[in-house]
Amino acid sequence: MPVVRGKNIEPLFTPEQIAARNVELAEEIVAGPTNDLLVISILKGSFIFAADLIRSLHAAGLAPEVEFITLSSYGAGTTGQTVRIIKDIDSDVTGRDVLLIDDILESGRTLKFARELMYERGAKNVTIAVLLDKSVKRQTDLEADYVGFECPDYFVVGYGMDVAYAFRELPFVGVVTGDAE
Repeated sequence: MPVVRGKNIEPLFTPEQIAARNVELAEEIVAGPTNDLLVISILKGSFIFAADLIRSLHAAGLAPEVEFITLSSYGAGTTGQTVRIIKDIDSDVTGRDVLLIDDILESGRTLKFARELMYERGAKNVTIAVLLDKSVKRQTDLEADYVGFECPDYFVVGYGMDVAYAFRELPFVGVVTGDAE
């Protein structure tokens, strides 16, 4: 078991599993709505997944434009009641196919906000790709169009996901299981 910054981290999805799944996801996405495709990565957690998936899309024959948006959920505790835009995209989405990329789909509030925002701005189609789907935590009727892995009800780190800004650099998705001895 890897030890990182004094913590035991049990790998849940290995770098090899993730890389293979990114190739499969890219092939699925190529078959979907991709006319004048704009990929929007939702920061911060999705940045590694988005980079790898975009490279897989390129290898599968797509050349999308890429944008980034930073959204924040805030409200009562960690449940988040309101979503606000911290950093918006610069591109016009009118009449375009948009692919939103995020690291994990849990409650669904942030991605539902992002999808509705793109439709309000005139997007033709808005699809969603997530590395992890933690459907047990869903609080909306939102489902992703493209899912890397179903995620058990664990707090996960690595591959862009963090706890207190730590562990984003890990090449795998893991679960912190305790302090190293």
